[in-house]
Amino acid sequence: MCRNGNCSCHYPGRGLIQLLILRILHEKPAHGYQIMEELSKITLEEYDPEPGAIYTMLRRMEERGMVTSKWEKKEAGADRRVYTLTETGVKTLREGLKMMKKRIQVIENLLQFYEANFTEEKRGDRSVGKSI
Repeated sequence: MCRNGNCSCHYPGRGLIQLLILRILHEKPAHGYQIMEELSKITLEEYDPEPGAIYTMLRRMEERGMVTSKWEKKEAGADRRVYTLTETGVKTLREGLKMMKKRIQVIENLLQFYEANFTEEKRGDRSVGKSI
């Protein structure tokens, strides 16, 4: 959800959100509301997930065998579905994090290029379109 009515904000991609959910569940089983609270915390409150989107993602993850769920009966209040990470989920998390490390290297290279070519103190009088 966009903050302060500013809808030009950028949402993390679905793949990133899935990895974040897997990370949360790697630490301990959780119900949907706990997952949403943790997502908000670990994204420094930049991503305030819509409940419908998270529950849809959790159902898809369950269909793909990454998580399992079971209803937790409560003496007071509504019952809730608790999600647990599976071995497939652990494998997906591990592979996703490997891919993320490679992407970080690409991004670091791009940022070094930016620093070398586009910061004010480095740019000087370079003209647009000049070969590097």
